[in-house]
Amino acid sequence: MLFYAAALIFGYLCGSIPFGLILTRLAGTQDIRSVGSGNIGATNVLRTGRKGLAAATLLGDAIKGTAAVLIIRHFWGLELAMIAGLGAFLGHLFPLWLGFKGGKGVATYIGVLLGLAWPIALAFCLIWLSAAALTRYSSLAALIASAAAPVLLWITGAHAQALLFASLTALLWIMHRGNIVRLWQGTESRIGQTA
Repeated sequence: MLFYAAALIFGYLCGSIPFGLILTRLAGTQDIRSVGSGNIGATNVLRTGRKGLAAATLLGDAIKGTAAVLIIRHFWGLELAMIAGLGAFLGHLFPLWLGFKGGKGVATYIGVLLGLAWPIALAFCLIWLSAAALTRYSSLAALIASAAAPVLLWITGAHAQALLFASLTALLWIMHRGNIVRLWQGTESRIGQTA
């Protein structure tokens, strides 16, 4: 039980590193939480007009999920790596340092998926790119890709990972509830729009 708690806490601490906030502050831009949606993720960082910062945020938010999984997997195995992945995702969504107000989790979701099942992570990215190209909605692409991930994991026989990602997908959809409403109403911002 102690190892499970340690894996969860380690993952949470990795996931709670707010790369979007750190990078934008280092770059001297305004507080990212006062821009656009107020979110600390890459999509909102992109609204500052700094594509390089947005890409760095995306990479950082993904790597922290992958790192949490791979480090714990190396020392304690797959089962505890999954716990660390859950912790990393929760840390990104609810970081202690920011009053539990974090990002929506897409990049960290991909990072955790990369650490546990890289072929499915690749499939996620391909589905996201296809859906984004067709619809021009980043949020809708993320919702579609995240819905596909646990199904693909289950089909490939990774049942434990499929159950984990079904839970992560549910959380991701909850975090995107505002986007879902705007998509339904036809008011969601498309890729390339500034608001």
